Amino acid sequence: MKKIKSVAVYCASSTKIDECYFEAARRLGVILAQNNIVCYNGGGGIGLMGALSDAVIENGGKAIGVIPQFMCDMGWGHSSLSDLIVVETMHERKAVMAENADAVVALPGGIGTLEEFFEILTWKQLGLFPKPIVLLNTNGFYDDILAHLNKAVAQNFMRVQHTEMWSTVTLPEQILPAMANAVEWGADLRKMAKV
Repeated sequence: MKKIKSVAVYCASSTKIDECYFEAARRLGVILAQNNIVCYNGGGGIGLMGALSDAVIENGGKAIGVIPQFMCDMGWGHSSLSDLIVVETMHERKAVMAENADAVVALPGGIGTLEEFFEILTWKQLGLFPKPIVLLNTNGFYDDILAHLNKAVAQNFMRVQHTEMWSTVTLPEQILPAMANAVEWGADLRKMAKV
């Protein structure tokens, strides 16, 4: 597997969540900066996105936001990013992040984060995104989602091999090792999309 030079991070913009989630986002930001890994995220200035970007920048790293124009017009963009890529649509935002990332990390988040995570999993299942995907399960946040995915396997909506498309970790410090040990996933596995 090639060296990870850039990571797309999906995460919450909420400011009302528990401090443990902010702490995990900041720790990930430090880790990315210390390892010279460019951090792509949604470009927001608050919530976990803001905390992550701030930690990357404060530790000498590079944080690049990808944000739709309408969000900029609302004043939602982070003001101190290394770079801010403004796109027209949410679809473009996700495509730009995926194209520029050597791996994806999903931190806890709401429906936007879940939608991004499940879309990139779908792309991987179809052989369109063969790169590592890591789910950071801080404070057991994703336990119910993981149980549901196991239920989908048990009831034959997914193959058991599909659960190898992502790694689940509980600490930010486990993310880079999880990427390094990710199961190789080539386009030839597309045939498994049909259960």
